Amino acid sequence: MNALFSTQPQPSSRSAQRGVVLVVALVLLAIMALVGVNAMRSVSQEERMAAHTYDRNLSFQAAESALREAEAVVAANKPMPTSCANGLCPAAAPTDTPRWLVPNSTDWQAATTITSGSIAITPQYIVEYLGNTFECEPGSPSTSTDCKRYRITARSNPGADRSVVMLQSTFATD
Repeated sequence: MNALFSTQPQPSSRSAQRGVVLVVALVLLAIMALVGVNAMRSVSQEERMAAHTYDRNLSFQAAESALREAEAVVAANKPMPTSCANGLCPAAAPTDTPRWLVPNSTDWQAATTITSGSIAITPQYIVEYLGNTFECEPGSPSTSTDCKRYRITARSNPGADRSVVMLQSTFATD
């Protein structure tokens, strides 16, 4: 018999590929699932980073506000405290632990509360009088040496699980 006129059915290429298409589709589906899970993790991580940045920024602004408030108190009153009261203190002895590092210190003075939405932060400050033997205009030959200096330490105090920011400045008055 001639091969051109064979009566036996030849396997079609379409029926031979049906199983391969299923395997390829399952592999592509698995790859898409992995890409989707990875994208969800990335978005979740970026959202946490944005929340932490917002929290840190809010704490920084609260500490900055307390620092400015304390500077205004010093500029208006030019205090020379001999003991700690209302956040105004004499300079600590060089051998003492700095006041801002003492856990549960009662020397902090509460500043004006800062709010943003449902978040309220009451920052605090300590003003330390460093003395009145500083040059009023450093570098000037005709300057007097009776200007007062203060070290102002401010911190945000937002509560548990929130960013804490501490800032310091040296403030001079005449």
